[in-house]
Amino acid sequence: MTHTVPSARPAGSALVGPAARATTLTKTYGRGDTRVTALDAVSVDFARGRFTAVMGPSGSGKSTLMHCMAGLDRPTSGSATLGGVELSALGDRELTRLRREKAGFVFQGFNLLPTLTALENITLPLRLAGRRPDGAWLDTVIAAVGLAGRLAHRPAQLSGGQQQRVAVARALASRPEVVFADEPTGNLDSRAGAEVLGFLRDSVRELGQTVVMVTHDPAAAAHADRVVFLADGRLADELHAPTPGAVLDRMLAFEPQGRTA
Repeated sequence: MTHTVPSARPAGSALVGPAARATTLTKTYGRGDTRVTALDAVSVDFARGRFTAVMGPSGSGKSTLMHCMAGLDRPTSGSATLGGVELSALGDRELTRLRREKAGFVFQGFNLLPTLTALENITLPLRLAGRRPDGAWLDTVIAAVGLAGRLAHRPAQLSGGQQQRVAVARALASRPEVVFADEPTGNLDSRAGAEVLGFLRDSVRELGQTVVMVTHDPAAAAHADRVVFLADGRLADELHAPTPGAVLDRMLAFEPQGRTA
């Protein structure tokens, strides 16, 4: 399916440097014999206007990395910056404000409020932040995800794919520095999942958005410009211009039978 998206670029796209950066990011849980290292000194940049997928075996630290980069969790040591702002220097209230202003989120669960219409769900984060939607930008986003005819519908009146498109539009509506997507197609059938991935890809190519997506699906990762692989909490590899086959081959290398002494 081909998506046609009006040309525009989000505010902040002219800034220099990566949209997000991890520097020797470490996250541990527990103490003593129960201590678990979820992230082990990970350093990685996420370039502006690029679509990056983060992959790895279960327990590799990929979701923990995204949560620390998005300000949803605090690292044990190291640093995470979002839009040039060092997250560890912020208090809880400042961190909440930064997430509203600089991050958009798309999760496996759609996280829509059932009593609100699609349009009200899309604009909710802006309203919570006390900001008025940019009408022209909002129209661009709604056109991009093909929701113009469904804005008055509540979530129960929408298919799963349509609900996830509402979630994508909500993430894009504030022109964030980065859209963080955690298994965004996990609850969708293959057709609806491909459409959502197409919208995310086009938001990068046509709108200049930055997307960081955690996924276990090689076909989903192949929509990205770059795939970053984690294993045992460490940055293990990366792949540019990925194909499903190439991603699968890299993932198989992390399985026990694919490792060499």
